[in-house]
Amino acid sequence: MAYDRYVAICRPLHYGTLMCTRACVRMAAAAWASGFLNALLHTANTFSIPLCQGNVLDQFFCEIPQLLQLSCSHSYLREVGLNVVSACLFLGCFIFIVLSYVQIFRAMLRLPSEQGRHKAFSMCLPHLAVVSLFVSTIMFAYLKPPSMSSPALDLVVAVVYSVVPPAVNPLLYSMRNKELKDALEKLLQSVQC
Repeated sequence: MAYDRYVAICRPLHYGTLMCTRACVRMAAAAWASGFLNALLHTANTFSIPLCQGNVLDQFFCEIPQLLQLSCSHSYLREVGLNVVSACLFLGCFIFIVLSYVQIFRAMLRLPSEQGRHKAFSMCLPHLAVVSLFVSTIMFAYLKPPSMSSPALDLVVAVVYSVVPPAVNPLLYSMRNKELKDALEKLLQSVQC
């Protein structure tokens, strides 16, 4: 999405050439392959850990830190290695998104018309909002100190980062639709009365 926005704003005349079907398929395949590889590595590692404290988690779904708490072996080195791989994948994507948006904002600030800048910002801000929400909750979930960890907090954070961004995503993107905005304003006004 960040690359699509970058090409649409910074290289609009080349959009058809740069964002052809082959390029889109390659980007989607790279995202799916890297996500699948990351999940496969974590799944293989998780299934190789012996559990000696039962197999019941007070969680919405199985999270790696909670599974490691049930483990009777000290497999933290393997998990640290996998987390380094995950962090590299995450940082690569994050740096790509940040660099894309730096270029986008530089190009937007050079636009001569106020209407053009507004249109460009309204095209980019929903994606940036969803990415920011997702990244901030993921960082809180996985980078918080163990002393802050509690089953209830872990459950809330897991639900927030797995449910809220996908649920908010269509709403944010559809807010560019004037008819939907008008309907939402009418609904909010009727609720306030």
